[in-house]
Amino acid sequence: MRHPLDEKGMDAAPGRIRCLVAPNPSAMTGPGTNTFLLGSGEVVVIDPGPDDPAHLRAIVGALDPGEQIAAILVTHPHLDHSALAPALARATAAGVFGFGAPGSGWDARMRALAALDPGGGEGRDTGFRPDRRLKGGEVLRLGEVTLQVLATPGHMAEHLAFGWGRTLFVGDLVMAWAPSLVSLPDGDMGDYLASLARVAAGPWRRLLPAHGAPITAPRTRIAEVIAHRQAREAQILAALRAGPATLAAIVARVYPDIAPGLCEAARRSALAHLVDLAGRGLVAAAPRPAPDAVFRRRDA
Repeated sequence: MRHPLDEKGMDAAPGRIRCLVAPNPSAMTGPGTNTFLLGSGEVVVIDPGPDDPAHLRAIVGALDPGEQIAAILVTHPHLDHSALAPALARATAAGVFGFGAPGSGWDARMRALAALDPGGGEGRDTGFRPDRRLKGGEVLRLGEVTLQVLATPGHMAEHLAFGWGRTLFVGDLVMAWAPSLVSLPDGDMGDYLASLARVAAGPWRRLLPAHGAPITAPRTRIAEVIAHRQAREAQILAALRAGPATLAAIVARVYPDIAPGLCEAARRSALAHLVDLAGRGLVAAAPRPAPDAVFRRRDA
């Protein structure tokens, strides 16, 4: 399915952008994963999407006569973004570029959390292995497309964004229609907020997320997302005023009307906030910051 990407009057990117929406709509992916095709002639693909033969045919079929795919870029190794990369690479002989396998960006703290709670990485593409590993600060020159690589950890430690002119392809860092999930150990709330602030301070006139519509007022939308996270943090701290509590009790207080299908996402998000608060010295966790801990305010 083609995406309603309207470039009339927009010069935020220096070349042609095509967008196809993968047929994987859900509460977490919105309409589906946006697969972007950049440039003409030698085309760059960003986020090939889920392992779906119909979407593979749609990507190849979107090429004009004589065009070829020069490179396949992955913002992060979640299955809805990267799983089609091997099949697309086989079909086109293009190389796959990304940060690395899931967990390759973890620090010692996240590795310890992963050992305690491996269930927080739903949707990891455990088989993802890029042909070329990328890092923030690199400049990629791929045919007519020159991209700036930004390290944007938070939703996932291995998350990257790609800047083309004044357009930034932001993966799952920020979306127009919903907050992004931050789920330990893949995600880190402190890193997430820092990445948002870094993007807000950049020159970007337009953000193209991997789910949903373009964001044409980046600073405004990022400010809304940061405010939402700060409000959730305040709710969690308020919930602990009554005394020490488990994660389940905190979630019940902070999300009293959550839809059943979003309960696990709410639990993961609350845990990410609590671990971040513990790291900043605002919350104590016994015996350690983890899903089975009892949390209390340090000022209590």
